[in-house]
Amino acid sequence: MSRFKVSKFRHTEARLPRREAWISDIRAGTTPSCGSHIKSSCSLIAFNSDRAALLPSGDGFFLSIFYTSSVTEGSCVGQAPNPGLITVFRGVLGIVPLKGQGEDKRHVIYLGCHSDLVTDLDFSPFDDFLLATGSADRTMKLWRLPAAGQVLPSGPGLVLGPEDTQVEVLQFHPTVDGILLSAAGMAVKVWDVAKQQPLTELAAHRDLVQGAVWSRDGALVSTTCKDKHLRIFDPRAKPEASQSTQAHENSRDSRLAWTSTQEHLVSTGFNQMREREVKLWDTRHFSSALTSLTLDTSPGSLMPLLDPDSGLLVLAGKGESQLYCYEVVPQQMALSPVTQCLLESVLRGAALVPRRALAVMGCEVLRVLQLSDTAIVPISYHVPRKAVEFCEDLFPDTAGCMPSSEPHAWWAGSNQQVQRVSLNPACQSHHNFTSRLVPPAEPSPDAVQPADLPTGDKDPSEGFSSPSSSLISPSTPSSLGPSLSSTSGIGTSPSQRSLQSLLGPSSKFRHAHGTVLHRDSHITNLKGLNLTTPGESDGFCANQLRVAVPLLSSGGQVAVLELRKPGRLPDTALPTLQNGTAVTDLAWDPFDPHRLAVAGEDARIRLWRVPPEGLEEVLTTPEAVLTGHTEKIYSLRFHPLAADLLASSSYDLTIRIWDLQAGVERLRLQGHRDQIFGLAWSPNGQQLATVCKDGCLRVYEPRSGPEPLQEGPGPEGARGARIVWVCDGHCLLVSGFDSRSERQLLLYSAKALAGGPLAVLGLDVAPSTLLPSYDPDTSLVLLTGKGDTRVFLYELLPEAPFFLECNSFTSPEPHKGFVLLPKTECDVREVEFARCLRLRQTSLEPVAFRLPRVRKEFFQDDVFPDTAVSWEPVLSAKDWLGGANRQPRFLSLQPPGMTPVSQAPREAPARRAPSSALYLEEKSDQQKKEELLNAMVAKLGNREDPLPQDSFEGVDEDEWVSE
Repeated sequence: MSRFKVSKFRHTEARLPRREAWISDIRAGTTPSCGSHIKSSCSLIAFNSDRAALLPSGDGFFLSIFYTSSVTEGSCVGQAPNPGLITVFRGVLGIVPLKGQGEDKRHVIYLGCHSDLVTDLDFSPFDDFLLATGSADRTMKLWRLPAAGQVLPSGPGLVLGPEDTQVEVLQFHPTVDGILLSAAGMAVKVWDVAKQQPLTELAAHRDLVQGAVWSRDGALVSTTCKDKHLRIFDPRAKPEASQSTQAHENSRDSRLAWTSTQEHLVSTGFNQMREREVKLWDTRHFSSALTSLTLDTSPGSLMPLLDPDSGLLVLAGKGESQLYCYEVVPQQMALSPVTQCLLESVLRGAALVPRRALAVMGCEVLRVLQLSDTAIVPISYHVPRKAVEFCEDLFPDTAGCMPSSEPHAWWAGSNQQVQRVSLNPACQSHHNFTSRLVPPAEPSPDAVQPADLPTGDKDPSEGFSSPSSSLISPSTPSSLGPSLSSTSGIGTSPSQRSLQSLLGPSSKFRHAHGTVLHRDSHITNLKGLNLTTPGESDGFCANQLRVAVPLLSSGGQVAVLELRKPGRLPDTALPTLQNGTAVTDLAWDPFDPHRLAVAGEDARIRLWRVPPEGLEEVLTTPEAVLTGHTEKIYSLRFHPLAADLLASSSYDLTIRIWDLQAGVERLRLQGHRDQIFGLAWSPNGQQLATVCKDGCLRVYEPRSGPEPLQEGPGPEGARGARIVWVCDGHCLLVSGFDSRSERQLLLYSAKALAGGPLAVLGLDVAPSTLLPSYDPDTSLVLLTGKGDTRVFLYELLPEAPFFLECNSFTSPEPHKGFVLLPKTECDVREVEFARCLRLRQTSLEPVAFRLPRVRKEFFQDDVFPDTAVSWEPVLSAKDWLGGANRQPRFLSLQPPGMTPVSQAPREAPARRAPSSALYLEEKSDQQKKEELLNAMVAKLGNREDPLPQDSFEGVDEDEWVSE
């Protein structure tokens, strides 16, 4: 009958907290790794973040931007002997107390851990303040987070490695303090942390190890690998696997979790049909799974969060908005469904809170921490009970916080287990363990001591108010001042410097916001768009008058739409340009708004002339056809200053410069060894830069010779790239991918490509190449990709810090293309500094980027400098080919009748608001009633006013007609 025993968790319910209980205003990292991106101890939460942080250095800090080419990690920016490559510090963790106190908001503070992305992290099961981190920089570090009477040391307590590849998995031993399990590439190692040496390396993995976990008694290690095998090791017996079997038929990400015994474990992965599945295994019968459960075909990997004491298993999928809860019942060979929980935001990571931190008197049997893009959401699982009392059936004794043995005893064969403790608040003993691996720092007499961390019900956040910690809270900038010493490289003065002086400049465009303009300005009912244009093309092009959009129909048709005629397009076929072959790229002539250049797969360039009144009939004959390339053409770029000059790149690995007036090729550039991803003219029109799949950037002076003038290293990834000249032609900005397919920006000095990039900024992970649109007037670059929903906005500087982040534009639906319109299209009176066109599946929408300003009645001359007259050529093709150079003419954008804000009279100082005490004083009940009554009367109108019917005129008695 035990087989049909009813589960005590059958009524378990998941409770989403109110938003006040969320840990908000965070920026979670989106690093692709095998880790869960968030972990919790009984006191703290640590999670991946993409915020900037300060790195410990000596007795103080330095900014998380450091010189990787000439200074080792831990050196100070101010002490850099030879400034080299500056990268934005990427290995950052957010740290926040697990418990809050009352209504006080928990402040997140940030720890700069590694020079590259943090791939996994783990808290010690015994010491709440001992944290291990692994990184793509191939090292592992142990950190002592500040506790009572301690200051954070100048760096990590221990460093292990480096490994041959990035660290994928980290886990502390469940019974012994000082043993650590790591996985990097195909190598799985068991470390004696105190000796900083591996005890053994587990063999037999033939591909990337995706998961490695200890059994609950610490005797065995199980691993999952990209070769689709599940292996079990006894690391103290031999380095080879004692058992092995095929786990999941698909090589995509798989994970593991042990139950409370050595006999059973759970794995998650994908089957041959790419469906997510969960399997329950018995190590005594390892040839096949006890049971298997198939979920869905979602691409997000499943993280198994298994509580061994209760047997509850929560399945959390990355990128999903739902949690699945099951009960693992090995005796019945079953995974019994318990409940499901719909989330309010997409899940980026998840972790279980230790059972010793649960609210047992409220029958909280499980707590999951959901990491989203902007918040940490605690989700509680409760078993409803009528009586408020400790339920022994729900909360058996759990593992305590005292290690069972020493590392050498465990390695010699000891299997002693951790003493179990009661969760009953009436029986709990308050034992605390502090690991000797990274001992707490002794407080110094002249150091500013952090506030004591709480015990019992106190708020752990109190322990992070120390300004001497390297963990910096953005909400408390004033605490930075006293922490900077003379050895930190950042001098201090008696008057504390502001946060801005410490963290560098900020952009005046940081509060810019993008807005989709009213629907009256949209072009809708677009049909049959060609969404398969090559990655080297923007997908469509626009000038101040019209838009050219390739269509999917045969013959390489291009629709030309008039921007001055918005609205719904007719359901009938549109008049088009018939190219006769598939379109690969297209571009409007900047000096002739009626001429369109279209490149095709037949290696030809067709020049079309659109009538001034617009395209009203199908055109089949172009104005001219340029032939010369022998392979399909990648992209087209008109010369920025000279008329009738066009550059094109092709699969024949050449760049050709055409004289459109004569219809012939004038120059040919060589030297590329692979596909040309992008090309760009310099602002003065004298040079041309390219980025290539062979991993090189090249700068040419076309009139000097066909070979490149300079070469330098480009992005590591070969998925695609774009290039654009920025900072008045002094720098080159390249958008591409790194070796892990993360999208990144690289900034180069245009005169020193061989020295590599000046700065590298990692953004996110997405399949499409970022398309940069640069505004030379404001030094702002807008970046987005085909299929993205977000447009990044950065101000670029030719010197550190190089990238100043501004507000990004997001939309609920993805766009197929995004182009920048000429500056003259901006509404200067609304402080609109950029206007773009956003191509969607069936519509074209204008997007305005504006800056909030108080005195908009004045011309904002700091935002709108004189702009180049980009629609008038300053040279003919013949003059440029003959060696002539000229500068463009500039035009003021100041509307007539507007006074520049720099000449506006100063405003009188604003009247101070009344003291808050005026509003906070206690009012009597009678006063509150009177205020409420007065407010209602004011809303309804004066009660003595005549009613509407009082003004109606009646009729005399004799006017009534009787029947």
